[in-house]
Amino acid sequence: MIARNEHLTPADKRDALALLILRLGLAWFIFLWAAHKFITPGQYQQLASHFDKVDVSTLQVQIIGGVQIALCVLAALGLFRLLSYFGLALMHLYTVTRRWEGFFDPFALNDKGFPINRNQVIDLAVLAAFAALILLIPRDHFSLGGWLRRHMGRAWWQ
Repeated sequence: MIARNEHLTPADKRDALALLILRLGLAWFIFLWAAHKFITPGQYQQLASHFDKVDVSTLQVQIIGGVQIALCVLAALGLFRLLSYFGLALMHLYTVTRRWEGFFDPFALNDKGFPINRNQVIDLAVLAAFAALILLIPRDHFSLGGWLRRHMGRAWWQ
């Protein structure tokens, strides 16, 4: 861990760069899903009805999308890291739990030979990436939270 006002070593910079890439990739991944809540809210209304057996309004879908986009921005900047990284990870975990049956048949094909459960494998990889990002918060130096920690000491907003 880097103490207040210490310089980053080359290894620290390499780790920080890897985490920056991971953080931006994960934030973009979730952002795309969140943005579609504004572009095609009806699709998410149908998903909520099918998977969760609840009816949601367009406004509710868009509010959820707005919260997700806000968390994506915070995560991309590396602010409120524990909150934003965990928030995105929990949202993704919720998605994973709704599609768990596909994990038991990852090689299933439809009648045209197309793999139908491939996205579940991607879901698990993304969930693992979120776990790594959360565990490596102390090495996440190329984030605003990391910068604040190095220059202002340990603070609640990290």
